[in-house]
Amino acid sequence: MPVVTCIQDLKDLHRKRTPKMFYDYCESGSYTEQTFRENTSDFAQIRLRQKVAVDMSGRTTEGTMLGRKAAMPLALSPVGMTGMQRADGEIKAARAAAKFGVPYTLSTMSICSIEDVHAASPEPFWFQLYVMKDAEFVDAIVERAKRAQCSALVLTLDLQILGQRHKDLKNGLSAPPRLTLPNIVNMATKVQWGLEMLGTRRRFFGNIVGHAKGVSDAASLMTWTSEQFDPQLDWAKVARIRDQWGGKFILKGILDAEDARIAADFGADAIIVSNHGGRQLDGALSSIRMLPSILEAVGGRCEVYLDSGIRQGQDILKALALGATGTMIGRAYIHGLGAMGQQGVETALEILRKELDTSMALCGERDVANLRRGNLMIPKGFFDHYI
Repeated sequence: MPVVTCIQDLKDLHRKRTPKMFYDYCESGSYTEQTFRENTSDFAQIRLRQKVAVDMSGRTTEGTMLGRKAAMPLALSPVGMTGMQRADGEIKAARAAAKFGVPYTLSTMSICSIEDVHAASPEPFWFQLYVMKDAEFVDAIVERAKRAQCSALVLTLDLQILGQRHKDLKNGLSAPPRLTLPNIVNMATKVQWGLEMLGTRRRFFGNIVGHAKGVSDAASLMTWTSEQFDPQLDWAKVARIRDQWGGKFILKGILDAEDARIAADFGADAIIVSNHGGRQLDGALSSIRMLPSILEAVGGRCEVYLDSGIRQGQDILKALALGATGTMIGRAYIHGLGAMGQQGVETALEILRKELDTSMALCGERDVANLRRGNLMIPKGFFDHYI
């Protein structure tokens, strides 16, 4: 086994061990991928203020998210088709998150179903909802999440229509993959991946096949998903789903101060500052640049989590120091999953915690709750809005 010391090491292994279409699905953005790139490069512009001759003993990275203790203020973001990165991927990620002590979020577009993950996960998980045109399906899946005792509903707001991702179109992305000659040739080089996939029955979108009207196989599934994202999703529909759910309610995809204000008015328990990892509106600003104005708009009325761009523990530190109450990762743990399954997710989380802990100590802090903007050195004009 190669020595793994950072998320980049896991990313390199992920690329080697997973079919190209699924690696590309993870590691890509929409159109020119400008926002995808700047989600990470903007983090790098913020520097840390080193402090010396301070007591660094007794450090803790523990925090809380939605009132529950977490090993660090971080949750695993919903990622579609996680079960194609590795067989039963959602189950493996949920188990890793539970073992480590952070929340896991299951996507509507998961391969393993809500029921699969509920049966296998030792801890409650969050469920992420895409609003579809089929209102009966939406109502039913919300009720299924209730029965599975999901501890929060995460409603995604920034995917009413699908952003164009060139790599996915060129690769002919599908689950399970189409057996074209290029796909067969590529998958033949991913022996461990193939053996694990042969050993599982979960190769379709488990939350949809057998649950949505007329969806019984791969062909009908692809037709259904391409037509079902609801372009008429508005705040009235958000309110209806909130009331139906009745539990902890999180709104994902907030990238504008006015939208954040409305979300807080709607009684969201938390909002997720996110541009969908740069996979939707290319040209939008990075999540880290938008964070301060959103925090100001919310005014402490709900928790604010930062998603999109986190690849190392220092990114977590920077988001928390700017005022985020939590953070979320997608690609960082998917690289771990694709590289080494459940152990890879656990490794990714431990890498991030170690980087956070070490960097926090060298900034002169012993508790993530004490991180402040004073720990950072921010370029002049970095948070100025465009006219």
